[in-house]
Amino acid sequence: MKTDELREKYLAFFETKGHTRCDSDVLVPTWDPSVLFTPAGMNQFKDHFLGKVKLEFTRATTCQKCFRTGDIDNVGRTSCHHTFFEMLGNFSFGDYFKRDAINWAWEFLTDKAWLGIDPARLTVSVYKDDDEAAEIWANDVGIRENRIERLDEDENFWPASAPSQGPDGVCGPCSEIFYNDDFGGSVEIWNLVFTQFNRIGDPPDNLRPLPSKNIDTGMGLERAAATLQGVETNFHIDILRPIVDASADVCHTKYEYNTENGRRLRRITDHVRACTMAIHENVYPGPQKEKYVIRRLLRRAVLDGHQMGQREPFLCQIVPAVVEAMQSAYPELAESTQRIADVIHTEESNFFGTLDAGLARIETIFENMKSDGHSMVDGGEAADLFQTYGVPAEVFEAMSAEHNLAFDWEGFRLAMEQHGEASGKTTHTVMSSHGPIDAIKKVLHDVEFMGYGTTDSNAELKFIVSQDHLCEQFDEVGHEQVALVVLDRTPFYGESGGQVGDTGEITGDDFRFRVTDTQKNGRLVLHAGHLVEGQMRAGAAVRLRVDVDRRQAIRRAHSATHILHYALQKNLGSHAQQQGSKVDDDWLRFDFTNPGSVGADQLQAVQADVETQVAAAAPVHAAVLPLSEARQAGAMMLFGEKYPDPVRMVSMGEFSKELCGGTHLDNTSEVESFEIIAEESVAAGTRRIVALTGEKARQHVAQVSSAVEETAELLRVPAGGVPAAAESLAAKLRDLRKQLSGGGPVRSQTDTDASGDENLPDKTVLQHTANVLRVAPFDVPQRIRGLIGEVKQVEQQVAKLETSAEISLDGLLASAEEINGATIVVADLPGINSNRMRNLIDQLRQKEDRIAALLASTDEEKVTLVAGISRGLEEAGMHAGNWVREVSKIVGGGGGGKPSMAQAGGKLPDKLPEALEAARQFARSAVAPPP
Repeated sequence: MKTDELREKYLAFFETKGHTRCDSDVLVPTWDPSVLFTPAGMNQFKDHFLGKVKLEFTRATTCQKCFRTGDIDNVGRTSCHHTFFEMLGNFSFGDYFKRDAINWAWEFLTDKAWLGIDPARLTVSVYKDDDEAAEIWANDVGIRENRIERLDEDENFWPASAPSQGPDGVCGPCSEIFYNDDFGGSVEIWNLVFTQFNRIGDPPDNLRPLPSKNIDTGMGLERAAATLQGVETNFHIDILRPIVDASADVCHTKYEYNTENGRRLRRITDHVRACTMAIHENVYPGPQKEKYVIRRLLRRAVLDGHQMGQREPFLCQIVPAVVEAMQSAYPELAESTQRIADVIHTEESNFFGTLDAGLARIETIFENMKSDGHSMVDGGEAADLFQTYGVPAEVFEAMSAEHNLAFDWEGFRLAMEQHGEASGKTTHTVMSSHGPIDAIKKVLHDVEFMGYGTTDSNAELKFIVSQDHLCEQFDEVGHEQVALVVLDRTPFYGESGGQVGDTGEITGDDFRFRVTDTQKNGRLVLHAGHLVEGQMRAGAAVRLRVDVDRRQAIRRAHSATHILHYALQKNLGSHAQQQGSKVDDDWLRFDFTNPGSVGADQLQAVQADVETQVAAAAPVHAAVLPLSEARQAGAMMLFGEKYPDPVRMVSMGEFSKELCGGTHLDNTSEVESFEIIAEESVAAGTRRIVALTGEKARQHVAQVSSAVEETAELLRVPAGGVPAAAESLAAKLRDLRKQLSGGGPVRSQTDTDASGDENLPDKTVLQHTANVLRVAPFDVPQRIRGLIGEVKQVEQQVAKLETSAEISLDGLLASAEEINGATIVVADLPGINSNRMRNLIDQLRQKEDRIAALLASTDEEKVTLVAGISRGLEEAGMHAGNWVREVSKIVGGGGGGKPSMAQAGGKLPDKLPEALEAARQFARSAVAPPP
């Protein structure tokens, strides 16, 4: 039986038993902070199990895309471990229980109308104390007692070992079904979890029966397919073996099951499939959390390929085989094939760029450890390897294990904290049922949102939460910590979908509560804020008023993100999909996929397209309709997002249809103004645009124009000539400083083109100028003002220097002393810097072959001495370093240098005349007569 056929049979079977077929949840449930990835089929039904939502059905069946990395080291080595896999499940929320769950599992497995597995191949296990399950297996199903194994809580209880070790909360025994294959193995293919207890405290008598018992089952699709297809490993089933073969072809390696390369090819198959499914849902490789996991998997697979001789990106070439194998169940994959391959290619290229050096470093570490007798890899070295070469710690750990070396995880985490990075290795819990919000969910399953049609309504105050406790009344006026208010209905929008929460006011007969933020928790809306006056009581009738001006500004920004999304896809391509957004008061941040930065021309085109759609005054319309109809209508659906059914589709004219629960305008013209203020990188393959709308956009435009106008006046050029004039001014200052330091004369300055490009928008002029000056755009006028002042100051210094230099050179030669046929110059030149003194000495040495000069200058109570001698005197044995060193002692300093040129300093200017006389005496004794 083909895998796709098995998946469909399972879902169809449980539909015949009254189950509602539900779509798979996404791989990264961003609304669930307890997990990085969806680990099991029950995850999307957590609130159903805990009674926190109103049940629209009591039986459900799914094929859930799952992602786990707990057993990653076993991937490719065992027959059945994967990181990505599919879990078939059937669930009961207070409906049927053990008897139906067990009988239906057996019927599906053995009935010839379904799977038709020989019952003789199946055995079962139950929890050691679960006599009820054992009796059903024996009496209802007819399994002999010797084929029913009773296991302890570490094997047949969920969570594992919960009765003795915890955690407290919902739990229950399990019953597993095993298939005895043709290869001498026994494979668990089905696990039935009977959630019937609430654990409270330590044993004994800590398992309290639940009033409503639930069923949570899981049947691994790949494992079940392997049993039905009679293959020795999941990797040989019909949807995985083609990927294995494609991996072998790309790596130019023959696939052989029981070889190290065979294991590597299976691991590559698993990791590329997992990453393909994740990247399809816009989970890109990155440095933290779920993105780090994807990076880790890709780099581990690259390392496997490297060990088989690959030196160029190759994983990206396997993506089409993954899509071909999986697209029957997930046809939308075909739309993302090239995008996925491009993302993987980029990550591979980056890693290959440092891999060889990283591996060489690892081998050196291993050799040093063995020679030193160490048995644990230093965590600090692992962190440095990750920072420098990008080798994930888990990969380093796996390589260490192959050398029988332990790995210092604690040291690695500490070193990474010092680097300010996150390692991404975190433990996550699956379910939590504690706290006041969870208690509220069990009573109030839903809050009616009225904010699409009004910002002002009446409601009933249901709950007050203060200091993490439920309160019947609340009168702490002016409290610093926010209190939370829950109502039965509200026009306040709770932060979600990137849109910030509303602010406003809740009033009653004798109180006023200022709402400073609104958040969502499941179906609840939490109004956070401060009591301004009076006393609040649960059950009170209240009036709610949203801050209308702020809401309208948020609506402008949110509608603008949809228009921006359209413009980006029009100008960059369909790959430019939303990766996240933040919408606030006339401000928006929009992240999207793109391999590189958006060029200035493209960005200008995006801006123009947004402005065109704003000016077009297209109507904005929202409608709630079935998900299938929205898909047929062409609504943009973001991979990795979880959509309800029915959905809310927001349409703007004919150019944009997106599924969105946020608040929007009635007409695109209400955006009023739109200004892109930044385009920047967020991560590899992800870019970010920051923009303003409405009043903030107008203020920004006015501020930009004012800055450009002020700068143009300072530079005395038209606006279009500002960037060139600023660059010319900065160059002039550099040249003046170079001359002042003795580096040469100022370059002749050509006149700045005063016209420039008058068609450039002011914001482009300002940004170009900011780039030239390396300052923030609005700091440009201040920087120009500072440059003008610096140029004037340095020009004065240069003029003074040139005057003094012209006088000094002639005067120095006139005052020289002749000693043994050599010219000796010793002089005090006030205000001359050391570079200029060196230049003067160079000029003197060019005039005569036997000349020595020691020049001095005082400035701010310091003495600078520079000595230099010609080649002829150096060959005769005179040493400039020795000369200046002896003289500097007199002025309270020291120094020295080379025989030809040396410098020293001192801090006693009053001693300079004495020092100069000592310099002459030194020269008289040091200069030998010519041969």
